[in-house]
Amino acid sequence: MPHKIVILDGYAENPGDLSWDGIKVQGETTIYDRTAPEDVISRIGDADCIFTNKVQITKEIMDACPTVKYIGELATGFNNIDVAAAKERGITVTNIPSYATETVVQFTFGLIFELCFQIGAHNQSVHDGDWQNCKDFTYTKYPMTELTGKTIGIVGMGRIGMGVAKVANALGMRVLAHSGHVKPELEGSLCHFVSFEELLEQSDVVSIHCPQTPTNGGMMNREAFSHMKDGAIFINTGRGGLVVEKDLKEALDSGKLSGAAVDVVSKEPIEAENPLLTAKNLIITPHIAWETKEARQRLMDVAVQNLASYLKGQPVNVVS
Repeated sequence: MPHKIVILDGYAENPGDLSWDGIKVQGETTIYDRTAPEDVISRIGDADCIFTNKVQITKEIMDACPTVKYIGELATGFNNIDVAAAKERGITVTNIPSYATETVVQFTFGLIFELCFQIGAHNQSVHDGDWQNCKDFTYTKYPMTELTGKTIGIVGMGRIGMGVAKVANALGMRVLAHSGHVKPELEGSLCHFVSFEELLEQSDVVSIHCPQTPTNGGMMNREAFSHMKDGAIFINTGRGGLVVEKDLKEALDSGKLSGAAVDVVSKEPIEAENPLLTAKNLIITPHIAWETKEARQRLMDVAVQNLASYLKGQPVNVVS
């Protein structure tokens, strides 16, 4: 009997420029671009293998869909799946580790460069006619900052954090790190491990690259921002729930921080009343740090292999 596979929200991973064929050859496959919460159970039906990116898979859904034996997360983070409930029911859950490391590292520095040099604003100024009307051969609309010699504090030293550290070293920056798992082999050669408070106090740039857990939600709050250097920069390409957004707005509006950039917010898509939308000197991008075609192809390749390995009885990238 062929396996029945349902992809609940495939659009973000594949808006049409990739192929699902690697999944399709493994069973009868139904693909939905998006699935509303009220449609999840009916769309899963009697499928035994499902894929999700952001659709919530709760224990109630698992109980209502007892044929499901495999849940493939089309991302690295899997907090949309009740993994404990899946384990209780003998359901295998896999994720896609490391597929976007290079992309997120590069995007992180894109945000840092934009805050330090205001490239977009100066481009707009030229197109608005300011250079044509300038008495000098050059001008600046905003202060610019050189990164060489500055200190970057990286919270989370997984693959992305280490990638950011390598680029920062190449730029001549001092690298401080704080992580739940200190890696002695990196000390001195790539970074210096310090306490969270020391990192905040000494860094000119603070960049978040850790997963959200039950214990670190809201870690970047008013107190944390108060420990940062006056005029420092804050970057979050991790998870929106790591930041108390009204406190970040306060730090920006007061001038405590000179600028910030976030690719993630607490509820996505962003809501009209999110306080960050009216914060000063803030760049907000729509959770796209991972989304190059190259990264999405790597994600697809691993998703195909995850399913194939599970069906062979040798699952890989299993989360717990």
